[in-house]
Amino acid sequence: QVHLVESGGGSVQAGGSLRLSCEYSASRYCMGWFRQVPGKEREGVTLLENGRPTYAHFVKGRFTISQDHSKNTLYLQMNSLEPEDTAMYYCAVDSTDCSLWYLYWGYWGQGIRVTVAS
Repeated sequence: QVHLVESGGGSVQAGGSLRLSCEYSASRYCMGWFRQVPGKEREGVTLLENGRPTYAHFVKGRFTISQDHSKNTLYLQMNSLEPEDTAMYYCAVDSTDCSLWYLYWGYWGQGIRVTVAS
C-alpha cells in the first residue's frame, strides 16, 4: 500500500514562494504534483519520470520538482507565485503512462491548500 502525505501549503502574497513536501512510503518510477480548483478538472503541474522532470506549460520556469531519497520525500518548490496558482495541490505516484493527465495516476495524497493573494 502506498502512503502519501503532503505538507507545506499555506497563504502567500503574489510573487512569494512556497515549498510543498510529499512524504512517501516507497519511491516510484513516476511521481508527480497536480492541482485542482473547485469546478475544474485536476491538472498536472509537474512530474518525475525515473528522475527526469516534466513541467506543465503554465509553470514557465517558476516551479521545480525534486526528490530526496534519504528522506523519502518529493518536493515542489514554487516561486513567483500568482493568484492563478491558488488551488489544492496533490502529489501522486504510479501512472500507467507517466503523463500529466491525471486520470492515469493510481495513488494520491490527501491534498494541501495553496492560496496566493493579489
